[in-house]
Amino acid sequence: MNENNEDRMKKLLQQALPPVEEEPAPGRSLWPAVFRRLDAKPAPPPLRIEGWFDWALLAALVAFVAYLPESIPVFLYYL
Repeated sequence: MNENNEDRMKKLLQQALPPVEEEPAPGRSLWPAVFRRLDAKPAPPPLRIEGWFDWALLAALVAFVAYLPESIPVFLYYL
């Protein structure tokens, strides 16, 4: 590249990419909030079977276990 192209490329890049400004620091320490959030025990989500597909999977599982009772330990292993 010649000098003219380099200057033009530099100007175009400076126009396209504005200068990066430093982000202001938070007004307070964030560590106490982090520790409070880590100490809080979240409640487990409720077990809900809502859709028809969930009921169909449950029915298929019950039918399979009724047909092959020896599969119960396998399903218990994967729970």
